[in-house]
Amino acid sequence: MSKKLFVGGLSWDTNDDSLRAAFEQFGVVDEATVIADRETGRSRGFGFVTFAAADSARAAIAGMNDATLDGRTINVNEAQERAPRGGGGGGGFGGGFGGRGGGRGGRDNDRGKRW
Repeated sequence: MSKKLFVGGLSWDTNDDSLRAAFEQFGVVDEATVIADRETGRSRGFGFVTFAAADSARAAIAGMNDATLDGRTINVNEAQERAPRGGGGGGGFGGGFGGRGGGRGGRDNDRGKRW
């Protein structure tokens, strides 16, 4: 069993420290991280807790799954390895323009105007 756990359903108020504190009762926590949105910095509502021992991780799943943390019922499971991201991705609209038409359409509307 992995020592890394996925914790979902977190409150927006839960931070790395409060997540760690909630799980330390089950054993030594190597790392506790709440995942934040890259652009806004706001919690995405889930995080990961890594224990020093697999037995501690098992105990944490048993003790914390469907428990309440910061006013929210959380779910705790063994973290799954991320599937490798394929290269290229295929299809799509090519580039970051996402089919918006692009270009500088209507540019001639300003022609002949005096500023």
